[in-house]
Amino acid sequence: MTSAKTGDTVRVHYTGTLSDGTVFDSSRDREPLEFTIGRNMVIPGFENGIVGMNEGDSKTIPIPAGEAYGEYNENLVAVVPRSQVPPELELSLGMILQVRSPEGDLARAMVRDIAETEVTLDLNHPLADQDLVFEVGLVKIL
Repeated sequence: MTSAKTGDTVRVHYTGTLSDGTVFDSSRDREPLEFTIGRNMVIPGFENGIVGMNEGDSKTIPIPAGEAYGEYNENLVAVVPRSQVPPELELSLGMILQVRSPEGDLARAMVRDIAETEVTLDLNHPLADQDLVFEVGLVKIL
């Protein structure tokens, strides 16, 4: 039987939980996730956990924050003038905005605080600083 290796395209079903057991994502009610190992299409710890699995195998993959969405980075929190936000946009805490970096790249930012003259935006991934656990099943090696 062939084991999954770098360069293989695989289909997996998964359920992702936080270390306290809270489910944050699952493919169980939809099509399996398809990705190519080694192309950085998924977080490193997930990808590395699939290597060596055979079709039909299931396992638990614990992933520390550093191999998931990284450690929380205070440098990715910015306070911007309220005037830089379109006036017709009704802001709310936790809202996700699409912002453009000085280099022109698009990024997602969460609204952390709203003041009269400023808005605090957090560009960290919502799962930054979180250890994750994935229950995975390798459905197919293509």
